[in-house]
Amino acid sequence: MIKIVADHKIPFLKGALEGVALVEYRPAAEISHEHLKDADALIIRTRTRCNEKLLAGTPVRFIATATIGHDHIDKEYCEAHNIRWTNAPGCNASSVGQYVASALAYISGRHEKPLHELTIGIIGVGNTGRMVESLASTLGMEILLNDPPREKKEGPKDFTDLHTLLEKSDIVTLHIPLEQTPENNTFHLAGKDFFNLMKKGAWFINSSRGEVADTKAILDAIHSKHVGGTVLDVWENEPDIEPKLLELSDIATPHIAGYSADGKANGTALSVQAISNFFGFGLGDWYPDNIPMPANAKTSFSCRNKKRQDIFRELSLLSYNILQDSDTLKKSPKTFERQRENYPLRREPGAYDLKVFQCDSEKMKFIRELGFGIG
Repeated sequence: MIKIVADHKIPFLKGALEGVALVEYRPAAEISHEHLKDADALIIRTRTRCNEKLLAGTPVRFIATATIGHDHIDKEYCEAHNIRWTNAPGCNASSVGQYVASALAYISGRHEKPLHELTIGIIGVGNTGRMVESLASTLGMEILLNDPPREKKEGPKDFTDLHTLLEKSDIVTLHIPLEQTPENNTFHLAGKDFFNLMKKGAWFINSSRGEVADTKAILDAIHSKHVGGTVLDVWENEPDIEPKLLELSDIATPHIAGYSADGKANGTALSVQAISNFFGFGLGDWYPDNIPMPANAKTSFSCRNKKRQDIFRELSLLSYNILQDSDTLKKSPKTFERQRENYPLRREPGAYDLKVFQCDSEKMKFIRELGFGIG
């Protein structure tokens, strides 16, 4: 029988493959070469580094990471040793979109202008960037897009050069992978020159990878008051994050932007389906059926005397209040990993069924565009 070693913290996985394979669950930190001596496959997250040290001499033929990121997999080694691997592209794009929505709801309460009068610069327009673009469009924001790899393939029509984007944007949000190739080097993309080019008073959001932004450069921009505020979910040297940057960031969270239960379920499903297709298990359309509902899933909501921005702010914070995660990290940075491992239930807007009052058809349409159901 096929043996699979799996990270024991991957949600909704237990019971999915037991009928077709022997599954051994282990904490990520304990998955070692010794445990893979009779394993055919791995299901992991970013905390397990799949390299020669882990894989050499093992019968592992397939690796599924239930995450968008895949820089923890030594792809050259896998290719050289005929080990197939897969990630879960786009699995938590809507979760990160929810995170950015809550960040924008917070920023809207701090900014002098309403969101529809602000320009947002989205750097990286893959699955997640497109989700943020859709949200910004719903909010009526001016949108500038920067994505050199896409621009190279599609032409410059829909894209803005980085210099112009930084000069014109009131909010800059990063949704790029960490890459260090001659074609696309994103390491410390947000460095000294980047922040100097930013519009004075603009907000900076990073929910992609910690290493795409230079910690010292962010601190300098904060100290000089060149940036108006920062929202950081990712950090260099996680989990040993820079204390001063934690202290000075307006919003600081422990790499959980993509941690909605929906995003986790998507990542697990893509991993199970990929392993099933590789080994012929017949589970190509498997999806978890046990995702818990939020306690406030059926909530009454009144539109009375509320503008669109008020509705957006209230509903965004209803489904996810980013301040709670920020307060927890700021109070206890040493428990960064524990906060990730034991992250509480967060469902995306689609899990909510609102009973609305005094909402005209236009406002009801807006609520649905934000992803919420109306009962």
